[in-house]
This record gives sequence, structure tokens and C-alpha cells, in this order.
Amino acid sequence: MWGILRRKVATGGSSAMVLKQAVQGARAPCSRRYATRAKESLLLGKGSNTMSSIGHQGYLGCLDDTKSISRLVQFRAASPMYMQNRFYSSENGDLTDAVVPFMGESITDGTLANFLKKPGDRVEVDEPIAQIETDKVTIDVNSPEAGIIQKLVAREGDVVKPGDKVAVISKSGEGVAHVAPSEKEPTKATPKPSEEKKPKPKVAEESPKAPPPPKEKPQAPPVRTQPSQAPVKEPQLPPKERERRVPMTRLRKRVATRLKDAQNTFAMLTTFNEVDMTNLMKLRADYKDVFVDKHGVKLGLMSGFIKAAVSALQHQPIVNGVIDGDDIIYRDYIDISIAVGTSKGLVVPVLRNADRMNFAEIEKEINTLAKKANDGTISIDEMAGGTFTISNGGVYGSLLSTPIINPPQSAILGMHSIVNRPMVVGGQIVARPMMNIALTYDHRLIDGREAVYFLRRIKDVVEDPRRLLIDV
Repeated sequence: MWGILRRKVATGGSSAMVLKQAVQGARAPCSRRYATRAKESLLLGKGSNTMSSIGHQGYLGCLDDTKSISRLVQFRAASPMYMQNRFYSSENGDLTDAVVPFMGESITDGTLANFLKKPGDRVEVDEPIAQIETDKVTIDVNSPEAGIIQKLVAREGDVVKPGDKVAVISKSGEGVAHVAPSEKEPTKATPKPSEEKKPKPKVAEESPKAPPPPKEKPQAPPVRTQPSQAPVKEPQLPPKERERRVPMTRLRKRVATRLKDAQNTFAMLTTFNEVDMTNLMKLRADYKDVFVDKHGVKLGLMSGFIKAAVSALQHQPIVNGVIDGDDIIYRDYIDISIAVGTSKGLVVPVLRNADRMNFAEIEKEINTLAKKANDGTISIDEMAGGTFTISNGGVYGSLLSTPIINPPQSAILGMHSIVNRPMVVGGQIVARPMMNIALTYDHRLIDGREAVYFLRRIKDVVEDPRRLLIDV
């Protein structure tokens, strides 16, 4: 039968029709065990319209004859229809797709910020290929296999969702189109030769003379008026060529939206105070070396303010609460958010259960989160939640500010730069390292008295850290 089949195909017959008729004719005597659709796909593979047609028309249930299947496979390889419709390297699993990973429960999409690789580049397993910018963090798209990037499917600036394909990777490197710079220089358009000026038609001969104008009567001398003002000119603006238009990043748009929503929602009010940093700075200077030797981290001023904020939140629990509809939610835990400015925007990692941490644990956690924020490797979970925020503008030299509340929290503490100022101490004017501190709070929930007491507690603890030891 196979010899006849090959002769019919060679004489010009359709390989699909001939093979279909042959197989359908062989179905009748089949009475032993039968091949399943899964086995047919496993043995015959995909990619040929001939094989698909046979499977559709009735090969399912045909005699499971290994020799016959082998002959079908040989015919499939020689079929010109197969040569036109096979899946090339993807059939044997050579190609693999790099897709957008899961980005978090509250994030449904992101913007493809930039590609770290281009077609023809070699990548290893889990090596970043592209970066997805979301409302909160930047997420890497990693290579699932080692190989060569065959092509990039998405483009920079596209909005992508988890599971979207961004690149195709060839494990063997076949079919990779290497990108090479174009060597052709754009040819300048040659200007067309100007047309010769056509001779103007001759002016007609002299026209008949017009009658002389009548003699004008002598006019009265003009009346003197005030000189008219010069026309108002529009201001000269800089040329558009000296401006650059850059689209906002998703993180910047998200920060802008949240801050504006906070301004529209909260009844924000700010109260101020000043702190004498003498004792806290002396404490750090006295024990900085011992602290590093024991804990492996430097003792900073931020840990002192976090411990002071924890004490203030425990004394004024309303500041740790939040309005939810017609209810007030009081939190019996303290998660302090720390605002960190990065090159890509503002991020706010969270110190979980700060009320249970000592100075060393706070300093270690701050260093870890700050490093992740600056490297862009911080996760969504590390920024979710938070009951109170501390923003330290003093590291940039800010002397005073009114920070904006970080929703859905109810208050934020602003720290500022330390400046030596003349202060009256014991009836004497002496120089003291002073810091201005500010508390912005939601006046719908927090009254002025609680806000002032809260800030006074921070001032008392920072100026005399011994209060933390005896809880006074």
C-alpha cells in the first residue's frame, strides 16, 4: 500500500488526499487495541496539515500498528505540505518565552520601562531581560532558560500584564536575527534646479491721461493730540527647541495621585517643636564603637527617633488610629513607615512591629530596607501597610517643612537638619545642636491637644533617652 501511495504522490496527487484515503480505507479491519489522540500527537507530532487532517477525519481509533505509524512519520517528513507548515525550532522545544511575572495582589499591570538585552545577546537562567515599572516598585523579567534572545515581542513604553510575552529565547541560538547598525547614510535630497525666469509681457503703451485732480481747499491747522502709546508686545518665550518633554513614570504618577488625594481628603494641620540633640548625639558618640563591635552596624540617630515615636504612639494611641467610614480603627500594633527618596521616586518601606525592636534591630532593618530601595529590589510586601510615617528631610539640608500624610495613615513626623543655635540653658546663652520637628495630622481624628502632646513626648525622649529605661 505504501509503494502505491508513494507512486500516486510522485505522479502529482495531493499528499493529503492520498494519505487520507489510504488511512480511511485501512480503518475497517481494525479490531485490536486502538491508539489514543494523545499517543497520536506524541508519535506523529504537530505542525503538518496532513497529520491534522488525518486526526480530524478519523485516525483516532485506528489500529495501533507501530510499523504503520513509523511509515506515516517517514511520509510526514517527506511531505512538501509538512515542509511548509512545520513549527521549525519550536516543535522540538528549542524556543521559550520570557513573560511578565506576578507583580503583587494590588498590581494588575505595569509599563515596560526598558530592555536590558537585545536580540542576539546571550542570557543565562534567571538573568534579567527587561524591567517593568509599576505604581510602587520596579520588577525584573528574568530569562526562564539559558540561550540567545531571538526577538523582542513587546516594546518599551507598552502596558503589560502578568503572563504577557515580552521576548522569545532560543536555547540553541537558531534563527536569531542579530541587530547590526545600518551602514547606509541617508542621502541628501538634491535640490531641483530653479526654473528660468520667464520674460514678463511688455507693458501696454501709455494709457490715456487721467483728468487733473481738482484743487484742494486750504485745510485748518491740525489739532495737537497726545502721542499714541506703542502697541503692547507679547512676552518673548524661550524657543521650544530648548525644552524637553519626558513622560512621567508610573511611580511618579502614583505618588502624585496619592499625595493629591491626601490633600483633598484629610483636614491636614501641622504643629512644630524643636529638639535639643545634645544628649542623643553624646550617647551615640560614647557607644558607637562598642555598638559596632557587638552588633555589626552603626548606631544612628534614626533609631532614637523611632524609639521616641513608638513611645509617643503608645502614650497617644489616637495618632496610631485611622478613620474608616463612620468608625475609628485603633491599631494595637506599631508598623512605622520610613520615607526614602530614590532616583526613581519616593518609596516608603515599613518596619514591622517596631515596638518590639531594640536599637540594634532597628538599625539593621533600616539599612536593609534602604539598600533595597536604592537598588530597586524592594518588594511590594515590604512597603504594604504601616500605621505611622517618619520623613527625614534633614539629610538633604531641609530646615523646616510641612510633610503630607501618607494615606491611609493619620499622621506623619518630619525631621530636619541639625543646626547649632544660641539657646538659653541655666540662665546662660550657649550653642546647642537643635533640630526642628513637625507633625502633620488629620484634624478630623486628632485634636490639637493630642498632636502637641505627641510631639512633646518625642522631644522629651530624644532630649533625655534615659526615659526609655524607666518608662517615664
